[in-house]
Amino acid sequence: MTQTPMEGPMSTDHTPAPETGTPRGRSIEIDAPPARVWELVSEVRNAPRWSTQARKVLATSGPTALGTRSFNINRQGPVFWPTTSRVVDFQPERRFANRTGGHGTQWIFELEPTPSGGTRLTERSEPPAALVAAVRKLTSALPGGRGGTRGSSSSSSTPSSPSSPSGSLHRIKALAEQS
Repeated sequence: MTQTPMEGPMSTDHTPAPETGTPRGRSIEIDAPPARVWELVSEVRNAPRWSTQARKVLATSGPTALGTRSFNINRQGPVFWPTTSRVVDFQPERRFANRTGGHGTQWIFELEPTPSGGTRLTERSEPPAALVAAVRKLTSALPGGRGGTRGSSSSSSTPSSPSSPSGSLHRIKALAEQS
């Protein structure tokens, strides 16, 4: 699965965190219980604390729950853009998913307790099949395009890139381990 660029790297202790790429996304071990990690990832208003793109999140109701809608202001470099989203999966301390308006990509966080009392947090995105097909068609039509096949992703989607989704995981880890 091709990951959609989302975040930049961030770690307050500058110690590399154990992180792995899996077919289901990117994961990180956090030295905090699932309840603490859940507090951070399941409240949509917290996204600006750990996302390098989300600048402001305005939710339509009280605490985040299944069906909560939000209006978001995002930024990457000099570019700002608005999005909307809706919580489509809300399983306390297990799974949280937000579907963005417009293109319909789902951003998913899955939490698993570790034997040490910590949490393995996995982040992934699932773009709709129609979006993936359109991007493949467009890139194959460009000079040098490969149709979005595996191995043709730009450097912005590699794990060491500032746009790698793992940046959010590092920020969540730092925040969860502070308390």
